[in-house]
Amino acid sequence: MASKVNNIIKARLNLNAVLRNLEVLPTLDAQAADIIRQWSLSVRFSIRGNMTTRLSFDNGRCIYDPETTAPADVSLYFWSCAHLNAMFENRANPIPLKGFSKLGFLKNEFPKITERLEYFLKPGDAQLQDETYVRVNTALSLYTGAFAISELIRFDPVAMQVGKMMPAGVLQLSVLPDGPHAHIVYDGKGGAAAVRGPADNPTATISFRDCATANLLFNGKLDGFGAIAMSDIKLRGLIPLIENTNLILDRIPLYLQ
Repeated sequence: MASKVNNIIKARLNLNAVLRNLEVLPTLDAQAADIIRQWSLSVRFSIRGNMTTRLSFDNGRCIYDPETTAPADVSLYFWSCAHLNAMFENRANPIPLKGFSKLGFLKNEFPKITERLEYFLKPGDAQLQDETYVRVNTALSLYTGAFAISELIRFDPVAMQVGKMMPAGVLQLSVLPDGPHAHIVYDGKGGAAAVRGPADNPTATISFRDCATANLLFNGKLDGFGAIAMSDIKLRGLIPLIENTNLILDRIPLYLQ
């Protein structure tokens, strides 16, 4: 049972937190923008008995629609959450149900954008010496964490308990001075929704002195407590929002490596 639950959570994170970054990647990386520039189609990912999402490409943009029933040009089916997770680990292939004329695109073109996303989400030490790479990695890491919270608080047993203690409010995550920003809206009933960008009136904020500081923390190369003591990371507002959010964020490495 535990393995089944883990696969469900991991699959939801893979789609709703990781793959969702394809919406923003072309705005951050010129190569990604060039890859999708001529694309005009939509791709659905469906897991039997669990969830469905759709990616739409048009005019150099990517739009991610979670839980949509709108039609798609290509439909990819997965027998289970474990099947989808295996695809993300390059150990399995989806089952195409629609769009057989697009199989060449799925085999030769679509992997170019997913590989570009993986390149930025799984850095090596050499890449982290490049300032441009660090900016993209930082933004994608921030967004992945924000959207992971809304999934974990619904499905992870520990995060669900934390969520029940979470007061209503808005927590903003900000990399100073110019972003990226994301915020999480907690409803006070155990639910949460993530949004890219700053909030109008956040209840609490976690702000990083600069991109380098945020990147070191996101990649496990910075002591968070020490950074707070040195004011490299600043906490403001309703502290229970911040503390409980950090408890939920600590669950991410259990599912995403």
